[in-house]
Amino acid sequence: MVNTKQKILFQGAEAIISLDETNNQIIKHRIKKNYRIKEIDEKLRFRRTKAEAKIINKLQNIINVPKIIKVDKENIIMEYVAGKKLSDYLEELDYKTICKKLGQTLTKLHNENIIHGDLTTSNMILANKDKQIYLIDFGLGFHSQKIEDKAVDLHLLKQALDAKHYKINEQAFKIIIDNYNPEKKKEILQRITAIEKRGRYRH
Repeated sequence: MVNTKQKILFQGAEAIISLDETNNQIIKHRIKKNYRIKEIDEKLRFRRTKAEAKIINKLQNIINVPKIIKVDKENIIMEYVAGKKLSDYLEELDYKTICKKLGQTLTKLHNENIIHGDLTTSNMILANKDKQIYLIDFGLGFHSQKIEDKAVDLHLLKQALDAKHYKINEQAFKIIIDNYNPEKKKEILQRITAIEKRGRYRH
């Protein structure tokens, strides 16, 4: 459970994110679901916690992600990356340079066949320590070689830019894509266009 000495930063449907200011660590605690049978709930939370930690550990030497300190059945304890959350500050920062770095980061991510699953600027931090972009919260992350999954990842980011950063959204996404050079880039970009068309036909 979350210690009373810990400061809750975010509480969602699946997890509570807290900051242990004493040790400068983030604790991600997966919430119990009372509507599930206890044994099934424990197995699910453990499996998802373990899967997320495994993805973050795999990315340690590939892109900037928080370092994991400890994992148990329902908690991931990791370093706290102090900095500016891009969802709050992107327009005020050197967004062109940031978007260039982001395109390069997403290239490495997708070349490892890892899908973030919630690729929004709320899950990106410009770190104070090295001015690099850190991706956080891989709770919906998974492994996939599919063009569709990589395209959906980018489509989610495009939607996030449109909704949150509408003053710079088009230029920002263009810079990201110009610097996004994974394997099968052409097919991924074509699939994004197809996804957008599907979305329009639904309305």
